[in-house]
Amino acid sequence: MITKQIVINIPNGLEARPVALLVQVASQYECSIYVVSEEKRINAKSIMGMMSMGISTGETVTVEASGPDEEQAMENIEKYLSSK
Repeated sequence: MITKQIVINIPNGLEARPVALLVQVASQYECSIYVVSEEKRINAKSIMGMMSMGISTGETVTVEASGPDEEQAMENIEKYLSSK
């Protein structure tokens, strides 16, 4: 398992459309991917779960990936969340 802290740079934070795109990115991978913020640990492949987090631009989250393609998944999740 690998973990990484990532600062959200998406202009409006993780609202509906950015969450849908994040779920699409995460769903391309076999590994399990979780986003952790405060006490919440949510499956990044769950659109409803991710919507419930209410993460804003500038917040730092921890992303956990575990499985055969975890490194590639982490790289692409980080690229997406860090994009402006």
